[in-house]
Amino acid sequence: HEKIIDEIGNTIEITMWQLPRPSTDKPHGYKYSLVYVVENTRVIGYDNAEGKGDHRHIRGKTELYKFVSLKKLANDFYRDIERYKRGEI
Repeated sequence: HEKIIDEIGNTIEITMWQLPRPSTDKPHGYKYSLVYVVENTRVIGYDNAEGKGDHRHIRGKTELYKFVSLKKLANDFYRDIERYKRGEI
C-alpha cells in the first residue's frame, strides 16, 4: 500500500496484494485498487472489486481492463495520470 501527494497536490493511492489462490473473478491471483484523486473526487481508478473483474474508471466512466501483470497495471495507471494532467482525458 502506498499513498502519496503528487507535485500539484493530488492524491495517488495504490493497494495491491497477492491472494492465497486465484479465483473465478481474479484468475491472475491479485487484488488491487489504484486511484488518482483530484479535489476529493476519483478521476482515475483501476480495481477488481468483488464480482466485477478487472476494470478501470476514467472521469466517471467504467470500462473493462485487460490485466497482464502488476507492472503493466502500474504503468497504465501512471500513463493515464499523465494523460489527465495534459488534458487528454
